Amino acid sequence: MPDNQDNPLQAVRQELDSVDEELVKLVNRRAELARRIGQTKAAAGLRVYAPDRERQVLDRVTKLNAGPTSDRSLRAIYRELMSASLALERTPRIAVLGPAGTFSHLAARRKFGMSVEFELLSTIRAVFDEVLRGHAEFGLVPVENSLVGGIGETLDTLIDRDVQVCGEVHLAIHHHLLGHGPLDEVTKVYSKPEVFAQCQKWLDATGLHAKVVPISSTAAAAKRAADEPDVAAIASELAAEVFGLSRIAEFVEDEPDNVTRFLIIGTASLKPTGADKTSILFGAGHQPGALASVLEVFSRAGLNMTRIESRPNRRKRWDYYFFVDLEGHASEEPMATALADAAHRCGFWKLMGAYPQATDVV
Repeated sequence: MPDNQDNPLQAVRQELDSVDEELVKLVNRRAELARRIGQTKAAAGLRVYAPDRERQVLDRVTKLNAGPTSDRSLRAIYRELMSASLALERTPRIAVLGPAGTFSHLAARRKFGMSVEFELLSTIRAVFDEVLRGHAEFGLVPVENSLVGGIGETLDTLIDRDVQVCGEVHLAIHHHLLGHGPLDEVTKVYSKPEVFAQCQKWLDATGLHAKVVPISSTAAAAKRAADEPDVAAIASELAAEVFGLSRIAEFVEDEPDNVTRFLIIGTASLKPTGADKTSILFGAGHQPGALASVLEVFSRAGLNMTRIESRPNRRKRWDYYFFVDLEGHASEEPMATALADAAHRCGFWKLMGAYPQATDVV
């Protein structure tokens, strides 16, 4: 490159190097402050990770952002900064549905960063149990998908286990064909049946629909693709990283807006952040208008109900539980009064938690 073009480029690079030097100093200064906070928390017996405080930090840095970095990118950077800070305080243990490379694992990485310890478990129920035993500070479980609805195992376990919902994560579900060889040499495609259903148009268009082999999980599929020649898997980008696979074809899902919502579960109640959601579980009984009576309480209080879903009571035939999400925090008015009124109208009632709303899809 000629000198008259190279000199301006070199000058900008030198300025960038100078900024990096300052950034490293500031990151370490922030880390030292986080370490001091951790020492104070330890002395007071407080938990290391606080979802309500995380929300305040992310909201604040977003307001400070004048660009050109996008708000989403800035939040991702700060999540990793906070993850590294947590590791300096005391590495939190997060229970997650495994094995490595699942979408649950990916959601946990996107939410908690790379510096925490993930305990990968074989069932959703095991995630709840590890939290309740105190073996994990928090757990992350899938609760609903924008295409297929609620996740039955999670809903049933929320009924049976006394945990607090402490947060939520919205993960974009993108499927990729992973393997080692070219597309025309693939003889088998492994994945979950649900994933094949979400990629049916692409499978039909490529002729791979005749080569699909159902398996228990996308991570198990990726492992088969790593171990067997001429085999591919439809799985996540994290599965490609974990098992050392190439993306033979990217974004093969039929619906690009497919999103799974995950809940963060723990044992602590959270303070209001100003942009919260409250989740409740109740049984309304069989009297005429029983459900309508409960919902009317929310309507009169002007509360926005963002979700309602029913689930059969496994102990009583033709009886149902209702899961409801409301905008706002359970401790603040008018919701506090409305919840107390609604609870009196129900045979079964559980306040599952009030927590920061997810602001974006990760």
